[in-house]
Amino acid sequence: MPNLAEELSAWATALEPSPEDLRLAEHALKDTVAVSLAARGHRMARLAAELPEAARWAAVGHVLDFDDLHLPSTAHISVVCVPTVLASGGGAREYLAAAGVMARLGVALGWQHYTGGWHATCTTGAPAAAVGAGLALGLDADGLARAISLALPAAGGVQRAFGTDTKSLQVGFAAEAGVRAARLAAAGAGADPSALDAWLPLVGGDRALLGDDAFDPKGPAVPGGLATKIFPCCYAMQRPIGAVRALLAERTIDPSEVVRILVRTPEAAVHPLIHARPRTGLQGKFSLEYAMAAALLDHHPGFVSYTDEHVRRTLAQHLVELVEIVKTPEGSGLLTGETTVEITTADGAVRGATLALPPGSPELPATEAEFAAKLADCGTDVPGLLTGIDWKGAATLMRASFPAARIEENA
Repeated sequence: MPNLAEELSAWATALEPSPEDLRLAEHALKDTVAVSLAARGHRMARLAAELPEAARWAAVGHVLDFDDLHLPSTAHISVVCVPTVLASGGGAREYLAAAGVMARLGVALGWQHYTGGWHATCTTGAPAAAVGAGLALGLDADGLARAISLALPAAGGVQRAFGTDTKSLQVGFAAEAGVRAARLAAAGAGADPSALDAWLPLVGGDRALLGDDAFDPKGPAVPGGLATKIFPCCYAMQRPIGAVRALLAERTIDPSEVVRILVRTPEAAVHPLIHARPRTGLQGKFSLEYAMAAALLDHHPGFVSYTDEHVRRTLAQHLVELVEIVKTPEGSGLLTGETTVEITTADGAVRGATLALPPGSPELPATEAEFAAKLADCGTDVPGLLTGIDWKGAATLMRASFPAARIEENA
């Protein structure tokens, strides 16, 4: 039996994208570029300015937590693979190969890898970026397998970083690790491709999780598809926010009259939400309690909802204290089971809503109107900016928007 790195590399070099695959790639390109451009004024654009292109663009693209997600692997695929491919001069096919490797490797790592505290976007991202950059550099299957192994020493990242600058920076580090590995492989650096099989169980993975049809050439490049975020925060908050919005669609609720907010959710579905009492915008993106407050106060939580000032609003902090969470142990994954939200107001009325799928999930994909609204929120509604954009044009746009620069001390 070939080792996993060889199987992934053989699949990537033989990939012939279907029309559906190419549509996914086009959507991912627009989504990733849009959420990156939305962060042009963010402090991360300055912090990452000295990093190489792939790292710089990935860090900026992830800092708003508005980029897409592959649910089976719990990994933000496009924010690693799109910047890597753009920085390496590749296009849709290279992106799909990298994204497909990242998805398959993430499935092999499994939910236990994520619940163990690893940031799967980074652990899967470094080897996947090596594939995307390697194909753009012209590597064959053997070269790609070596590039994957050369990326493994940098395949790290932890969830404790959530709510800090490190989360988006370590995504950037993963992208750059892949580019570096691909360049070393192209220069002739040797590596043992079986290293991936040795590494996998060390971080809780199991090759058997891939299944027998993982490398079926007739299957989709990215099995399971990609989830598009509608709100700029952790994907684990999309469904609870959606439940509150369902309530508000039926009846107006005065946030100042709320006396209790009860959330019933599978524990797995809120695993990344580690900040119960957030005080910063970044922490607010990983707080179920703040998700409830923001949905009630802002109806459609947007970028401004996740500023430090808005997280610290007096009424927002008051609502955070009213949230009670009942967690059930069943299932695994961010969309396991259902989420129920019940809101009690001062007059004794209790209103509830239950949601299984948030808008933008693969089973309930974002409509054209919802995606257009997201692009507009990102400031990319300038006529023609992203309409018909190709990979070369996107690379030019990213270079113009996020040029390399020296970081000024104490800036």
